[in-house]
Amino acid sequence: MTNGLEGLTTERPSSALLKQKAYEVRRDILTMLHAAGSGHAGGSLSEVEILLSLYYYKLRNDPGNPRWEGRDKFVLSKGHCCPGLYTVLAHRGFFHREELLTFRKLGSRLQGHAYAGVPGVEASTGSLGQGLSIANGMAIAARHDLTDTRVYCLMGDGELDEGQIWEAAMSASFRHLDNLCGIVDRNHIQQDGFTSVIKDLEPLVQKWEACGWHAISVDGHNLSQLMDALDVAADTKNKPTVIMAQTIKGKGVSFMENQTRWHGRAPNTEELEKALAELDTAYRRSIAGA
Repeated sequence: MTNGLEGLTTERPSSALLKQKAYEVRRDILTMLHAAGSGHAGGSLSEVEILLSLYYYKLRNDPGNPRWEGRDKFVLSKGHCCPGLYTVLAHRGFFHREELLTFRKLGSRLQGHAYAGVPGVEASTGSLGQGLSIANGMAIAARHDLTDTRVYCLMGDGELDEGQIWEAAMSASFRHLDNLCGIVDRNHIQQDGFTSVIKDLEPLVQKWEACGWHAISVDGHNLSQLMDALDVAADTKNKPTVIMAQTIKGKGVSFMENQTRWHGRAPNTEELEKALAELDTAYRRSIAGA
């Protein structure tokens, strides 16, 4: 049984493949940000495993036919973290990887926030708080069309300060949208500081449950846990599911991890070289220890 992944089946991809992709995607994210001279490093690095678990395992999609009617749909609500999405789409074959180096350049379709003119991008986003409402509409439309399309929406945790998120959360449970799965990139940092200082979100899992959602908390860098959670979400009936993915902002680069200043900053040449060297060393060690 295929899910549109060019021969990949609903069986899980190998850990070796996913480990390699996580390494390559992080390298490409940093390289494209450096080439652009701007962009959002921290949240793009924290979301990598979330995106890989979707695009290499769960999402039904066809890179050769991005508008295939049988596809599942993904909304990147935290649209400023599109470097991660663009890179994963390029690796999946929606467009050539060389195009990543045009990010934020004049005339490029790879705009600084997720743009629906890019193959594989379902919705233009970036004004935070709107993505879950868009995903609700897609899930309702799929139900009316009597299709088995599933809709996934990735939100930032700082984005949860937006009231529209909670209106959409209540609407989704009220309408019993069990074909909808929300994912929160819970890296604990937003633009100007730590979420606990700016507007404390806890107890976050219980808040989603109080809104009528099935809530799951996982290690957002553990691909096995993420894929397990996506399976549970697909099997949950009569209510939407939210996956609380506990992540590290700037994951993979020591001087970027848990640092507020890397929310919306691109590495300079010296920083890029240092970051890529760290990723290379960590990947070689992981392969040797496999």
